[in-house]
Amino acid sequence: MADDILYETDGPIRIITINRPSKMNSLDFSANDKLIKAFKKFGEDNEARVAIITGSGSDSFCAGADLKSYTIEFATTPPDQFHTKYTNGYGLGGITRNLSINKPIIASINGYAMSGGFEIALACDIRICSHNAIFALQDVKWGFHACDGALVRLPHIIGLTHTMEMFLTGNRYDSIWAEKVGLVNAVVDQSSLMKKCLEIASLIATRSPTAIRLGKETIFHALGRPLSDGLQFESTSFRKLGDNNDLVEGTRAFAEKREPTFK
Repeated sequence: MADDILYETDGPIRIITINRPSKMNSLDFSANDKLIKAFKKFGEDNEARVAIITGSGSDSFCAGADLKSYTIEFATTPPDQFHTKYTNGYGLGGITRNLSINKPIIASINGYAMSGGFEIALACDIRICSHNAIFALQDVKWGFHACDGALVRLPHIIGLTHTMEMFLTGNRYDSIWAEKVGLVNAVVDQSSLMKKCLEIASLIATRSPTAIRLGKETIFHALGRPLSDGLQFESTSFRKLGDNNDLVEGTRAFAEKREPTFK
């Protein structure tokens, strides 16, 4: 039986694939636990600088939690157990809640990104999709609402107006709409999707990993906080770079008119 979650190494890049194409790459409890472990592995790997997450095949990125084997058991967990295990534990895929990874994560969206799968994509830093990609928050159609970040992250990404439309209607939206509202960074042919994501990941991998980690932490710290708080955190974060070898190498490379090599 094939592994539900694949973890591949390509230099400093890690490619994480949800490998359940017959289930539209939806996640049952077992696959979800494996995906969390994969992201933990990426976060703890000092040699890994960028991750790309995608789905197996050419039809679906991730259709979210498997409604037949996951949703009801998840939603009907007794409240005290629910809050201990889920609210204060990891969200779907781990990166949607309580698993902080201050390394770049790119979503290679190769088809359907539905409900929980859509939320995993929203938790990524860059989203590239193929022309056949479809996005939806269909939860209200089935009697519940998103609980792994869509209602919190989406307004920051596409604004309140478009968020309310997606949430209230439960409609599906195509790649043209996604690019228009700023949900994705680019739309490419299915055949070029992973190549495009690898190009971006390879470029990011040449940049200062320390600056990227501290900068990503700063961006997310500032969300929802007063401007003065964010500015203080940004300045404090910058000073941490002063004692780091990346700054020495970067300024030396600039003076020597060459590309820096960050260790």
